[in-house]
This record gives sequence, structure tokens and C-alpha cells, in this order.
Amino acid sequence: KGTSGYEFKPNEVTTRGMIVTIIHRLEGSTSAGQVQFSDVEGDKYYRDAVVWASENKIVSGYGNNKFGPEDSITREQLAVILMNYAKFNGYDISTKSDLSKYKDSKNISNWVIDAVSWTNARLYF
Repeated sequence: KGTSGYEFKPNEVTTRGMIVTIIHRLEGSTSAGQVQFSDVEGDKYYRDAVVWASENKIVSGYGNNKFGPEDSITREQLAVILMNYAKFNGYDISTKSDLSKYKDSKNISNWVIDAVSWTNARLYF
């Protein structure tokens, strides 16, 4: 699906809500329960996707009951979501790569090192 019935917008910024919606659609847009985040409104296209992904431990919020569905997704956040989605599907997430070969590897946040290392190993072999 595009951003509407008439547009795809390939150069648009990708949001956290968009990524979760993509994954949710891959899973057949299964039903979801109650919204756990105060910034995920009931009538937004990503509502069920965020609820489903949260219920299945694919995503978490920022804290303070916020998810940030309209925020641009960062590479770090995407790596965590991809790894959590792989884990949800029963894939092996033990593969890691050496990130020290990258000049900016010291800039990777500590909370995401495992996910970035796994994603790098899975996407670049």
C-alpha cells in the first residue's frame, strides 16, 4: 500500500508507525488489544500495528507511556525492531558481526549494540 490510494512517496521519511505497520501487514494484520501508549490514537492507521507489536515484544516505547509513532525511525531503532521481529518468528538471533571495522562504531548506543551487530551480520554476509 502507499501513503494513499494515489501516492507511494518513496522519498518520504519513514516513521516508527510506518515500520510497525509494515511488519504487522507481513503477519497478516492480526487483531490487537488495548492501546498502551498515550500518543497512539485509536483512529490512526498504525494503531493496531503498534498494539500488536507491543503485545508481541517487537517494540517498546520511549517511557512515560509514549511510543512516538510519528517520529522518524533511526537505524538503531530499526535494528532492534528487526531483531525482535526475527526472535518473534523463532529465527536464530545469536549471529553477530564485528562492528569495530566501522570508523563510527563507538557512536553506537550501548543499548542497541547486540541488535546492530546481529542486523549487520544478517544483512552483510
